Amino acid sequence: MADSIEKAKETAARKAVEDHFDPTARYVGIGSGSTIVFVVKAIIERTKERKEDISRISFVPTGYQSRQVILNAGLQALQFDSLPRGVVLDVAFDGADEVDEDLNCIKGGGACLYQEKLVATHARKFICVADHRKLQPRLLSQWKKIPIEAEPLAANSVLEALTALGSNEAIIRSGAMEKTGPLKTDQDNFIIDAKFPQPLLPRPSSSEGTRGTGVDKQWDVESLAREIKQIEGVLSVGLFSGINGFEAEEAGKKTGGQKPVAAYFGMEDGSVVIRKAGEGEVVVNKEGKLEKREVK
Repeated sequence: MADSIEKAKETAARKAVEDHFDPTARYVGIGSGSTIVFVVKAIIERTKERKEDISRISFVPTGYQSRQVILNAGLQALQFDSLPRGVVLDVAFDGADEVDEDLNCIKGGGACLYQEKLVATHARKFICVADHRKLQPRLLSQWKKIPIEAEPLAANSVLEALTALGSNEAIIRSGAMEKTGPLKTDQDNFIIDAKFPQPLLPRPSSSEGTRGTGVDKQWDVESLAREIKQIEGVLSVGLFSGINGFEAEEAGKKTGGQKPVAAYFGMEDGSVVIRKAGEGEVVVNKEGKLEKREVK
């Protein structure tokens, strides 16, 4: 099972890089987690095969682990705070803990939440790469908790506020060894994992009154993300929702898109499901041929 999951991640990474990596790009975001190792591997293999020069590209990591992946591959790493003012990343590749039918994501399972959101919101396009387990109709279907990065001094009051919003279990995440205390992020903050009793609606309801606003413990993604972010002491919420980079650009904004413009899921049979904003799903079989298209 583990081998098939890793193979699925690699298949998705190869296709995502094939479709979205541009060797003439100047800045490329590289996310965190096991899937991203395959993204970097695919970039290296592609550029060697096509004899592409990518020495001018700066790769922007979302944390310590992804920076090491970049450096170990012989690529040029650039910390986010060293980006020139006004620069937008050409593309950012990252994973997700779960993705819904509207391309909302849960992220932060690897505890690099704040930097992941910084990179995603400063990319012209965020490309999500994952395996088939992460492909769900609604968030909180299989991944049952929302990661939240919080300032340690405010952690207890954040826990209380999450309970008031309807969380049926909110806990401070422990480190690898429980006796060492809470896990600390690269920003020296805590991660709170908050469970909610029902899967989240993909989008706000325009015709059903208060549905999705927490009444009867039913939330839509954007409303819940907004409420959690307003809690004093919360730095970042592991719900990536709202607009994507292309939509931000169309609205005249240089930054602010959180959702991916496309998500690539490696399937058990060797195919890749590609979920695109506004275009439904495309399935590419293991021979690389378009198999079917579903418009949602």
